[in-house]
Amino acid sequence: MQLLKDRILSDGKVIGSEILMVDSFLNHQLDVDLFNEMGKEFKRLYEGEEITKILTIEASGIAIAIIAAQYFKVPVVFAKKHVGTNMDEKNYEAEVFSFTKNTLYKIRVSKKYISSTDKVLIIDDFLANGRALLGLSSIVTQAGATVVGAGIVIEKAFQKGRELVESEGIRVESLARIEKMENGKVIFKD
Repeated sequence: MQLLKDRILSDGKVIGSEILMVDSFLNHQLDVDLFNEMGKEFKRLYEGEEITKILTIEASGIAIAIIAAQYFKVPVVFAKKHVGTNMDEKNYEAEVFSFTKNTLYKIRVSKKYISSTDKVLIIDDFLANGRALLGLSSIVTQAGATVVGAGIVIEKAFQKGRELVESEGIRVESLARIEKMENGKVIFKD
C-alpha cells in the first residue's frame, strides 16, 4: 500500500536494524484518515471471504481493527493481556512472548465472544516473530472457530514471523513489507 509506505518513509524512525518507530501515526498518535484507507485495503484483500469477527490483541491492534471492522460490518474482539476484576472466569487463553517488551503474556478472550461458527480475521499492527498471531490463532482454534487470515499493517519480512504463521496454514496479507532497515533507512520488499 503506497500511501502507508510513503508515510513510513516520511515519518518513521529507524533505530538500529530491527526497530521502526511509527508512533507519530500508527500506535501512539493515530492518523485516522490513513487508518480508513488501511481498513478499505484489508476489506479489498479479503473480499469474498466470509468473516464474522475481527480479533486483535491489546493495545496497538485495537484502533486498526476497529476501523477495518466498519468495512467488514462485524464486531471486534480483543485479547486482554491482564486480568481485571470485571473479566469473565471462562476464557480462552494463550501465552505470547513480546520481543519488544521482553515479556511473556497470557492473553485472554472471554468464551462469550468467539464461538465455533465464527470466521475470524486477525488484525495487528506489526508482524515480526509471529508469536502474537500464533497466540491469537490458538484462541480461535480453542473456540472451534476458523481463522480466515491475518491482516498486518507492517511486516518485518527479514524476521521469521510470516514463515512461522504460514506454516500453520494461515493466510497473511501485509500492507507494507520491510525487507531490511539499515543506515536509518527502510527498504521495502515487493
